[in-house]
Amino acid sequence: FILQIKSFKQNETKKMSLFFLVFVLFVSSVTACDRCVHQSKVAYFSSASALLSGACGYGNLAIGFNGGRLAAAVPKLYNNGAGCGACYQIRCKDPKICSKHGTTVMVTDLNTNNQTDFVISSRAFMAMAIEGKAKDVLKLGIADVEYKRVPCDYKGKNLAVRVDESSQKPYYLAISIFYQGGQTEIVSVDVAQVGSSNWNFLTRNHGAIWDTSRVPSGALQFRFVVTAGYDGKWIWAKSVLPPDWKNGVIYDTGVQITDIAQEGCSPCDDGSWRLN
Repeated sequence: FILQIKSFKQNETKKMSLFFLVFVLFVSSVTACDRCVHQSKVAYFSSASALLSGACGYGNLAIGFNGGRLAAAVPKLYNNGAGCGACYQIRCKDPKICSKHGTTVMVTDLNTNNQTDFVISSRAFMAMAIEGKAKDVLKLGIADVEYKRVPCDYKGKNLAVRVDESSQKPYYLAISIFYQGGQTEIVSVDVAQVGSSNWNFLTRNHGAIWDTSRVPSGALQFRFVVTAGYDGKWIWAKSVLPPDWKNGVIYDTGVQITDIAQEGCSPCDDGSWRLN
């Protein structure tokens, strides 16, 4: 058993090392940027309810995120669920009806239509307009845009863990992760009893949902591996779920992610496009 644990830890270390090596090599092969500027097209959902059953698994809670300015992103941005919760600033290119600062959206769903990088809520689509031109922007249907990844700002809220309704204590735990600040992706999640060093890994079930059938007893702590800078880092949340954790409840981790992961691209944002 001890040999199995040792072998598991060695395998996990190798996987993490390989991930970081590939990430560093990718970034170093092109220009490293805090924010890359991309050109694309954006469409909108006529009904906000279309985003509530999104692939990220946020459910009805999604409508309260980011003032309802939500987005479904293409697979390269959705990134098998790692892109869930990411924030992007988008602006359309017609200066007669579109503002310079555009709008900021949060990814809650997968867009399988490769004609546009995003399909966004109508509220977000109209928010790209200059004053008095929201209806004119909406009439575009599909808009030529440029966009960039930006840090999410949840105005003082900590990273939070929600126990999914599918959890079955004490045999199965599924969680979703809310209010992830910064500009990063969570690539690994582990859980352990508070005060224990016996960590069990969670698997990404889909979107922002992580799960495990090896649930420790008692109060639970979590640790996350996130992309940060050119590399990655551990984030520890030392006391998150109480011993009597319940399905459907959101628990404060007491920590927040503020890091910015470098992207590899050209051109970078040269600062001429200012955040509002």
